[in-house]
Amino acid sequence: MYQLSEENLAVRDAARDFAQQELKPGVIERDRKMQYPAEQVQAMANMGFLGMMTSPEYGGGGMDTMSYVLAMDEISRIDASCAVIMSVNNSLVCFGLEKYGTKEQKEKYLSRLAPGTWLGAFCLSEPEAGSDATSQRTTAVDQGDHYLLNGTKNWITNGSSSDIHLVMAQSDPEKGHKGINAFIVEAGWDGVNIGPKEDKLGIRSSDTTSITYTDVKVPKANRIGEDGFGFTFAMKTLSGGRIGIAAQALGIATGAYHLSLEYAQQREAFGKPIAKHQAISFKLADMATRIEAARLLVYQAAIRKDQGKDYALASSMAKLYAAETAMQVTVDAVQVHGGYGYVKEYHVERLMRDAKITQIYEGTSEIQKLIISRDILQGNLYVPTMV
Repeated sequence: MYQLSEENLAVRDAARDFAQQELKPGVIERDRKMQYPAEQVQAMANMGFLGMMTSPEYGGGGMDTMSYVLAMDEISRIDASCAVIMSVNNSLVCFGLEKYGTKEQKEKYLSRLAPGTWLGAFCLSEPEAGSDATSQRTTAVDQGDHYLLNGTKNWITNGSSSDIHLVMAQSDPEKGHKGINAFIVEAGWDGVNIGPKEDKLGIRSSDTTSITYTDVKVPKANRIGEDGFGFTFAMKTLSGGRIGIAAQALGIATGAYHLSLEYAQQREAFGKPIAKHQAISFKLADMATRIEAARLLVYQAAIRKDQGKDYALASSMAKLYAAETAMQVTVDAVQVHGGYGYVKEYHVERLMRDAKITQIYEGTSEIQKLIISRDILQGNLYVPTMV
């Protein structure tokens, strides 16, 4: 069984207060205008939310995964756009560099990313390589003392606001996915071109762009791991990233549920609060049950990671179920609110739009089912931690 530590509770409470006081004011307007939350991101950096699990040696908080999950949950209840900015920097960029980078790479880059001085982006998807990440068309040709990087990356969170890109590129097509490398690329280098912000359905105030690399010279010292390690790096990093997105989905669902519960207890129809009508009370019961099940899966994945156990399957299960829960709960939340749920003032329509992306990025729900079913058929299904 899990038990939250005093540190966990302190982080949760701090994130809850921060979300209410710093993120909630203006969240609807930022969404409407697709306005990047620059002040809010700086505030998250000041709070230590951009490098929570990174070692203090590199300016991070040195916290456990559970603390990170709790903070992601609280922030996502209010502003999923800020949450995804936080998730990418923590789960994909800082984690990937700390786990697999060299000492020199950590000192040069991680020490700036963890405290939020710089912001990072994870560049894997391409126009023709989404779920099929092995089909990388971006190339990194070995030129002796450097690689020459050419290609385009799509759907990059923090695309226009990041200082550092972790880029996956094909160096040896004959080796397939074993020829892929991962590189640290600085956004200010010659040949790096940032595309316009995508006009998205949800998480609209986070910046999502394409990035084009044209004859970018990447020093050999900026390759992560041995030659051909890039695909493995991406997959292992994404396993941790899915815990963050699962926590984001959990937070979106929880936020929608609390709004629905409050509204249903205040709104009256036929002489009594609508919460006392079975049609609504049963929706609330389903919402609460789904959220609690999702929470247990997310916590289980975080615990396995903190205990040093294999967490890849747990993170896929958590991400799959939490994402599906977020979508179902937010749709029901709009229904509970009736016509008011269809307007921006009541927040739930935004949460519904935000929920959809959790079924898509960092591995679609279909990809999660593929991962889970493959592990089951290979006999890798573990005994759940909390049973």
